[in-house]
Parts: sequence; structure tokens; C-alpha cells
Amino acid sequence: MNELLTAHRALAGWSASMPDREFLLQPVDGRLNVTTFGEAEEQARRMATALTELGLGPGDKVAILAKNCAEWVLADFAIAMAGMVSIPIYPTANADTIAYILGHSEARAIFVGKLDDPDTVREAVPRTLQSIAFPYPTIECQHQWQDLIDGAAPVASPNEPAEDDVMTILYTSGSTGRPKGVVISYRAYIYGCNVTRDLVDFGTEDRLLSYLPLAHVTERMALVGPSIYGGGRIYFVESLDTFPHDLKTAAPTAFGSVPRLWVKFQAGVHSKVAPGKLRFLLAIPWVGRSIARKVRDGMGFGSCTRFASGTAPISPHTLMWFHRLGVDISEAWGMSETSGVSCANVPFEAGRIGTIGVPVEGTEIKISDEGEILIRGPGLFTEYFKQPELTSSSFTDDGFFHTGDKGEWDAECNGFRITGRVKDIFKTAKGKYVVPVPIESRLSANPLLEQICVMGAGLPAPVAVVVLSEPARHLPRENIEKSLGETLADTNAHLESHERLSNVLVVDDEWTTENGLLTPTLKVKRDQLETRYQSLVSKKFSFRIAWESDA
Repeated sequence: MNELLTAHRALAGWSASMPDREFLLQPVDGRLNVTTFGEAEEQARRMATALTELGLGPGDKVAILAKNCAEWVLADFAIAMAGMVSIPIYPTANADTIAYILGHSEARAIFVGKLDDPDTVREAVPRTLQSIAFPYPTIECQHQWQDLIDGAAPVASPNEPAEDDVMTILYTSGSTGRPKGVVISYRAYIYGCNVTRDLVDFGTEDRLLSYLPLAHVTERMALVGPSIYGGGRIYFVESLDTFPHDLKTAAPTAFGSVPRLWVKFQAGVHSKVAPGKLRFLLAIPWVGRSIARKVRDGMGFGSCTRFASGTAPISPHTLMWFHRLGVDISEAWGMSETSGVSCANVPFEAGRIGTIGVPVEGTEIKISDEGEILIRGPGLFTEYFKQPELTSSSFTDDGFFHTGDKGEWDAECNGFRITGRVKDIFKTAKGKYVVPVPIESRLSANPLLEQICVMGAGLPAPVAVVVLSEPARHLPRENIEKSLGETLADTNAHLESHERLSNVLVVDDEWTTENGLLTPTLKVKRDQLETRYQSLVSKKFSFRIAWESDA
């Protein structure tokens, strides 16, 4: 049997060929702690031994609950080297979710690191569980990271798994119901990481900033994983407050984000330069290039040559706005069940904006008669952990996975287009079905809007519930109403009669992970939003642009 090129074998290769090269760069109190390839392999091998000495054995589940940091990656290596299975948990998860995942996965140990709410974690982690603290302020644990490393010898023979062995179980963010445990084999993980590495040409000179949750498939298998296989440098963020500084320090050569944060970047630019003025300046040939370069440098993208967006559909208007700045964002699509990127607009083509491009090498995609995207390929997950019936119903007889996403092939653009989630479609009181995503995309052309959710199940007509961008919150109300009124009229002009919006409702509070209205990857939780605003959207408003504060 050919040996698999696992991530820890790739690490061993880099450790042998360039042991003193920087690999993991972790800011601590404003200074960078650097871990070389040689040091990373040594620490991971020592921690693998330590896990065994704690009484754990091959196949045992080990959880990781922490914000992104160098030790998160090293713990992941160590768990695999010891032949165990990693269970990543979102650092923003509530106590109930943490307790559920630890119990459902049958975890026997947990690594714990930096957290925003340590009290929540302290409540959810059983005292019977072996706990290991990363070297940052965190909850009290039975063991300390550095003590275990100092007291253990490097594992002599790291695990050499078979391709179908379980590497990790990814628990979905649980936007609806209990999180599902997505079982990922070594074959699927290796495929997911390497197909992305080849797609974007990650190499030894690349620099990446890791800041999206490592518990999510996008960060772990579509960004950090490809960087590991490509031999690049991985930088981390110390805190939310230091993000702009950390971004400029890393000077990434490739940068991936989610729609919510791309909109934040856009709003940050608009807070310094009015949208109309920026459009005017960019239209001047000899000035536009200089302005675009200054804006890119100001965002921290002066060295970046590859950009990506994933986890949720992004507005074509947002992509075009960045394109005019020379920031060509390749929209990509994938999910936990497909081990990362399955379809992408790579290499970037402006004519494909609004689509997710074409399938990556080795992956097949087709559209069902019902309009659902079906996918087959080596990156597919093995099963839903302890849910055989759900696993069985999730696949067609010929091995295609039901993604739950609706889509279509756009022959003119030569790419697949996401049109929404099957479960997000709702029926109005008129008995007509409405797909919210395309409507939200049209509304997002207005830079005053930062968050949008179209809802209307059982209502005479749909309503757009929106959150204003930060710059917009300081504008006179009459200016906002005029702008939103024009956007509403333009949007409705492109919709069927049953799809037309009755109102745009401006709500007071931003939607965040903290108030439970966004998933850890910053996607809106439609069910939570509908519950929160149900009584409000049911009201009859006198004006087309309505305000929660007036209700």
C-alpha cells in the first residue's frame, strides 16, 4: 500500500528540507512568536506521545476548543500522529452545544485555548474529561501544553493511516437543529487540501493570515491545509482589535474571507471616501490606478495576488466594486460534507462574476430535476456520525450527495450559479413560492445596507429586513429613505408580482454571533431572524421604508 501524504507527513518533509524556515507566526502581546518547521514537527511529535501517556489510544476522540492560534494547528498534527480523531468545536459555541458535541462524539480529551467567554466553556466541559490548556489565559485545565511537551519524548513512529480511516469529525454550525457530525476520512481531507493548493498555486513563498474559525472546513481545509501542503507561512490574529495591524504584518499573498467581512472592508473604505467620489476618481484613467493601489494598501492587500470568498453567496455588486479596485475575488463553493472547495471561479474571470465557476478537478456536479445541486467526488464525507438513516437519505443511488443548495448552470457565463437553499424558500399568503437570495443580492447593490434578510412566509408580500452599514448610521434619515426607496423600486421592477417587496424594514441591532443571529462563519440564521422579527414584519406600515424604532 502506498503511504498517504498526510498533513503530518508533509510537515516532516518540510522539517527535513528547511527546518529553520518560519512556519507558524503567532502574535502575543504585540510581538511575533515564531515556530519553524523543525520546531513544529518536534512539538507535535512530543504532544502525540503525551496524549498516549494520558491513557488515550488509537481511534479515541480529542476535541479542540479555541480561537485560531499556532497551538491549534500543532494539536491537530499531534492528534493525527497519535492515530486519534480530532473534534474541532467553534470557540463561539454556547454551553449546550459544547456539551452536546463532547458527549455525542465520545471525546476523551480536550485542548482549550483563548476564548471570549471562558465561563461558558467551564460550565460545559466535564471534569472527568482530560483537559489540556494552550499557553494563553483560558479555563483551568488538568494539564498545561508546555508541561506535556517538556515531559514527553517525540513519538518514534507517527501514525500511518489507511485512506478510509477517520481523520476528523466536523460538527456543523447548527443554524437549524442539533449540529451534525460530518465524518471526514484521510482520503477526503488530503484531496480537499491538495486540490485547493493546486487550484491557487500555494507555494513556499506564500503568506496566509488565519482568522476565520479553524473549526470550519473553509479555514482548515481550503486555506490552512493547502498552505501546509504548499510549505507557506501561516500568521495568526491576536485579537479583534489588533486585526488591522496583524493583517498588515502578515502582508498575505493570498486572502480568503466570507461575504459579511468583504462588506465590512467595503464599508471601511466608504467611511473614508464617499461612494460617489470614489467612483469618480476610479473612472479617471491616470488617477484611478493610483487611488486603487492606495485603497488596496490601506486594506492590507498590497502584496496579495489571490482573493477568495466562500461559505455563502456574495453579491455580484460587491464583487464588481472590489474588481474596480484591482481586488479580483474568486467566488468559491463547498461545504463540510465536500471537504472544502468543490467549485470555484479560478482563475478569476470578470465575466463569471455572480457564479461559483466550475467544479475543481476530480469533482462532478449536476443539477437535479428539482433544481438541487448534486455532487460526487473523492472529497465527500464518509457518513453523519451515529446517523445512518440521515446518511443513507443524503445520497442518490449513483453516489451523488444532496447538497441542499439550489442552483443552475449559466451557459453564457460558463459557470454554476447558486440560487438559494432548498429550505430557505418560503410561501406567501398568496400560495406563491419566493426564493430570497436573488432578491437580497439585488438589494445589496445599495452601499447603505450591510445585512439583509428577505422573509415573508404566510405574509401577503415579502419584506426585506435590513441593517444599515456603519457609515449610513450617521446620515440623515431622509437621505437614507430616499436611497432605499430608489433601491426598492428598482428591485421590484425586476421581480415577478408575487416576489415584490411590500417594505424595507430598518432594524436597530446588528446581527452577530453573540446575539445568536449569525453562525460562526457569519451566515444569517434565517430561522432565528424570522422568530425575532415575526411580529414586526406582520405589521402594516404606512411607509415603504419603515423603521423598527417607530413601530
